[in-house]
Amino acid sequence: MADDRSMTNTPTPLQTTAKPPRKTQATDTQERALSAFLGYWNSMRRDGDVPLRTHIDPRGIEDLLGQAFVAERVAPGFARLRIAGAHLSELMGMEVRGMPLSTFIDPPDREKLTDALVELFERPATVRLELTAPGNLRRPALTGTLMILPLRSDLGDISRALGCLVSSGTIGPAPRRFRISSMTCTPLDRIEQNPHGNDSSPQAPANHPSERPWLRLVHTT
Repeated sequence: MADDRSMTNTPTPLQTTAKPPRKTQATDTQERALSAFLGYWNSMRRDGDVPLRTHIDPRGIEDLLGQAFVAERVAPGFARLRIAGAHLSELMGMEVRGMPLSTFIDPPDREKLTDALVELFERPATVRLELTAPGNLRRPALTGTLMILPLRSDLGDISRALGCLVSSGTIGPAPRRFRISSMTCTPLDRIEQNPHGNDSSPQAPANHPSERPWLRLVHTT
């Protein structure tokens, strides 16, 4: 990819708890897709380090491509979307590229997301948020999962993130925003790397000039 101008100790995981939603076949399917998403990111790590943004090939996350995004750290605890799949735009009812990642979170819970993003970029760590969007007369209830994984930019700093936001239920009238029912941050040294190594993992295309082609692929999948 060309230049990307725009993308310690044993911690106590950041965590809140709430009664989990009843498990369904749909959430089982999503859980397998989320595990594969995390597994692909993990396979792109070299010697336990954070993967480079340029090493991420959309073909490696095709099962969740419509729900995937790349975010850029622009301030401590604050990230904006550089690339976003069609599902994220459907949740908001508009194009979300360039918006803060916190757009999807209800204002009372945004401080929790801020804390999680500080951990993600500065420790670094992976982040998983379990989400709920209560229903009303106009909108059905939704549940979801937001997974965010750190990436290095072309300059080598940890200032990018690969993520996905999956939801279960009918979206209904947009925009839809979520409360955080539970949150876990996992430091990289607690994540076991792919025991099969990286050789069998999908590789980035040889000619990957910018993030724009991936954006088109996201929106057509």
